[in-house]
Amino acid sequence: MGHFGEELRKERTSRGIALETISGSTKIVQRYLSALEDEKFEVLPGGILSKGIVRGYAREVGLDETTWVERFLAASHQQGLAQDEGGWVEFASNVSNSRARTRDRGLMRLRWAGVLALMLVLAGFGWFVWHYVSGRVLASEVQRQAVTSASLPVAQDDTRP
Repeated sequence: MGHFGEELRKERTSRGIALETISGSTKIVQRYLSALEDEKFEVLPGGILSKGIVRGYAREVGLDETTWVERFLAASHQQGLAQDEGGWVEFASNVSNSRARTRDRGLMRLRWAGVLALMLVLAGFGWFVWHYVSGRVLASEVQRQAVTSASLPVAQDDTRP
C-alpha cells in the first residue's frame, strides 16, 4: 500500500478529473485539495472539517468515503497530527456558554428594567399621596378658617337709629 496522497492523486488522474472540477463542485478551496494529495495535513482546517474535505474529494472522484476518511486519519496520525474533534466540542461548548452569558445579560437588563419600573410606580404613588394629602390639609385649613371667621362676633354698626 502506497502513501495516502499519492494514491488519492492516482485515483483522481486515472478518472481524468481536475482539482478545479472537484473544487468547483464541492466548494472546497483548491489549496486544501492539493494539501491532501501532497500530504500537508497541517494546512487543513482540522477536526471534522478535514474529514469533510476528504469525504467531498472521495465522493467527487467516486471512491468509498468511509475507507478514505479512515486512511486519511491513519496517515495524519502517522504524521503526528491528532485529528481530535475535542477542539470542535470545546468550540461548541464555548458558543453555548457565550449564548448563556448573553441570555443572562438580557435577563439582568430585564430585572433592572423591572426595578426601574417599580421605582417609577412608587415615585408616582408617593407624589399622588403627597398631592392628595396636602390638598386635604389645605382644604381643612380653609374650612377651619371659614368656621373661625364665622364664629367671630360681628361688629355692630352704631350709626343706626
